[in-house]
Amino acid sequence: METIKIKKLNKWANSHTSYPIDILRIALGVFLFLKGVSFIKESHRLIDLLAPLGNFDGGMLVYHYVAAAHIMGGVMIVFGLLTRWAIWAQLPILVGAVLINFVGPLVMTNLIISVVTLIVCVFFLMYGGGKHSLDYYFKMEK
Repeated sequence: METIKIKKLNKWANSHTSYPIDILRIALGVFLFLKGVSFIKESHRLIDLLAPLGNFDGGMLVYHYVAAAHIMGGVMIVFGLLTRWAIWAQLPILVGAVLINFVGPLVMTNLIISVVTLIVCVFFLMYGGGKHSLDYYFKMEK
């Protein structure tokens, strides 16, 4: 049942593909990749972000998950390789990024960036990689 829905979404996306959407997908991937690198270079910022949660025991696990998911997911999204899987890995991070603004001090720019990124990720979760992606290339190789 689910594969039928995914096939319908893929057919719709491939018939309605355009270069601006591909550029948006690539920009999203580059943004997430740079965010992952930023978390590694400035690990104290992630610790500061998690500070409102108090004594959070899984902080180091979250740190490694965020950095790895953003870097690997960003690269995969840029090339359109397993796009939906890469987006699924981003969703918990982005939902957490939106929610953390309401737990601690509200930083409007962080909230706007998190919400826009979440919306774009949800779009690509439904849309997929599109016609100009490795997902489409490997599907056509069958």
